[in-house]
Amino acid sequence: MHLLSVNVGRAATADLPGVPGFEAGLATGIDKRPAEGPVAVAAPGPKGIGGSGLAGDEIVTLRHHGGDDQAVYAFAREDLDRWEQELGRPLPNGSFGENLTTSGVDVNGALIGERWRVGADLVLEVSAPRIPCRTFATWLGEAGWIKRFTQEAAPGAYLRVIEPGEIRAGDPVTVVHRPGHEVTVSFLFRAGTVERALLPRVLAAGEALPAGTREKALAYQASL
Repeated sequence: MHLLSVNVGRAATADLPGVPGFEAGLATGIDKRPAEGPVAVAAPGPKGIGGSGLAGDEIVTLRHHGGDDQAVYAFAREDLDRWEQELGRPLPNGSFGENLTTSGVDVNGALIGERWRVGADLVLEVSAPRIPCRTFATWLGEAGWIKRFTQEAAPGAYLRVIEPGEIRAGDPVTVVHRPGHEVTVSFLFRAGTVERALLPRVLAAGEALPAGTREKALAYQASL
């Protein structure tokens, strides 16, 4: 298990109309490109204030993206390869806006609260699935993209920074802690989107759940 690339992006105007409600000239940092050399990673701070955990990686809409629970976004190269075949187009590392393009890592099968050591020093904790948004759909330019991506339930993982460090392409990824519950990235994604009946079961992940998720699950449970 290792990193194929570490990807960062600068805020830029995405002039890609085609999605209903798209705002022309929308600024976004979704265009991630592989970085040369090491990249420092640290906890960015609370949502709404902190951006990306990666030095040199810019996030525009802090209300929806970034912060400690979404400090780093990982996506498996194996899943990019599958989408390449389905979409019939090349998808270089970073195409889905991911910071880490991994090889050999079961990103969607990772448990909430699972910890990875990346390289020598960095320790990350799996915190949440990625929820597809309009900017993502616009960037890909694929009809019905949000629905298609949601149905796959293989969204990639957000991670929080437990111990800061520097990483680069080729660094090993080692699982150093795996909790004893069933709540994987894919499970939490399905519970929050197409299978809400699963919500009460996500409570098993305890304090490792991202901010607000526990409250949503409790509210759903109380409504039954």
